[in-house]
Amino acid sequence: MQYETIITGRENAIGMITLNRPEQLNAISIKLREELAEALQTMSNDDQIKVIILTGSEKAFAAGADIKEMKSKSYMDMYLFDNASKLQSILQKCRKPVIAAVSGYALGGGCELAMMCDFILAAENAKFGQPEISIGALPGWGGTQRLTGLIGKSKAMDMCLTGRMMDAKEAEYSGLVSRVFPVEGFLDEVRQIATRIASRSVPIKQMIKECINQSLETNLQSGLLFEHRQFQSVFATEDQKEGMSAFVEKRKPEWKNS
Repeated sequence: MQYETIITGRENAIGMITLNRPEQLNAISIKLREELAEALQTMSNDDQIKVIILTGSEKAFAAGADIKEMKSKSYMDMYLFDNASKLQSILQKCRKPVIAAVSGYALGGGCELAMMCDFILAAENAKFGQPEISIGALPGWGGTQRLTGLIGKSKAMDMCLTGRMMDAKEAEYSGLVSRVFPVEGFLDEVRQIATRIASRSVPIKQMIKECINQSLETNLQSGLLFEHRQFQSVFATEDQKEGMSAFVEKRKPEWKNS
């Protein structure tokens, strides 16, 4: 499909979504949220796509929400027209791995959007931040919740109360980012990682996502029980039989995805 604010495509088993408002540094507008939600839902339903990469430009993943569009809104405007929740819901329910590939600025809503994905890969020039306090607002898309879970209370308080930016190196050792790569060839590195994930068993990937996400919603004992039951259930799959047989026979597995 053709979109106004994003570019979509498929490279083998990888779905690519690129935020495309370059003059606004990919500021997240109502239209962008709507189109992004539609593209993510479409890719979630496409059996040919095994992994989704969400990215922006080299200069900006997304520099925040579209403040010009938002500044005159009333409380009731924001309350009644809440398409941001729809996008969050689609990402939370997506059973396929979604990778945020961040180069340049990921600020405000851009940082929050990246955190909605399963993990973040960053270029060396990446900058993360929740600067809403500088415009008389606060994070409203997970910036106080997901950020605290990823980097801890002290750093989250520091980021949100000062509005400062965190570079890629600090983001990596703080736990916000999984890995950092040079700017040159960044997306090629991301594609290699996505290709590796895409090559794995579909049901096992889904189970792993469920287990890790469950750890964020429950206590340790309940999470361990959930994980153990999922581990036991893999022995009802063809892919467990194939994977372990291939390991013993020293060959590459041929996944059945069942």
